[in-house]
Amino acid sequence: MRVLNALMLSAALALPFSAPAFAEALVTVTGEATVEATPDMATISLGVTTEGQTAAEAMTANSKALQAVVERLKAAGIEDRDLQTSNLSLNPNWVGYDSGSTPKIAGYVASNMLNVRVRALDGLGSVLDASIADGANTLNGISFELAEPRPALDEARKAAVADARARAALLIEAAGGTLGKIVSITENSGYGSPMPMFKSDAAAALVPVAAGQIGLSASVTISFEIAE
Repeated sequence: MRVLNALMLSAALALPFSAPAFAEALVTVTGEATVEATPDMATISLGVTTEGQTAAEAMTANSKALQAVVERLKAAGIEDRDLQTSNLSLNPNWVGYDSGSTPKIAGYVASNMLNVRVRALDGLGSVLDASIADGANTLNGISFELAEPRPALDEARKAAVADARARAALLIEAAGGTLGKIVSITENSGYGSPMPMFKSDAAAALVPVAAGQIGLSASVTISFEIAE
């Protein structure tokens, strides 16, 4: 037993001496980059809002108006796959709040919203004009995007890595060291979504809509060794 205890004590005492004497010297930086690209398609959020004395009247009028809008959109070249209902609602129209009397229902309001994807931006103005002409009275906005965003995103990723390397080299050289090899690299989440760049290059016919450019961003965090 004494021999065993002596061996265990010897092993415990030897552990600290087997560990590295010095921690690895590292520098960790985050690189960011944004690449501009001209969008080649857009998504419009539009719809129809109608009123009626009864819920059935409001919904019937809404369905009729929306059907006319959809038919006109299809005639303008929009395919079934590019039409998607995003919100459908039916609510009572309450009145009497401002007069201090007991609120009561004075009819109903029906609303139906569509997301419409336009794959040919030169016809965007015509699509908007057609939908408004046939009863669309609600427009929640337009978002521009790329059908194939991967090439632009890959360019942004490369630029983000170059930015990280330049930052790390600057810091290390300022401290009197030399940039070493990459130890780890992580792509940060929350990047990549197209952002408007407010640089108009073209406008659609009829209803004027400027597509401009969008920016696709990338962010990476890289740890480098500090070479001696």
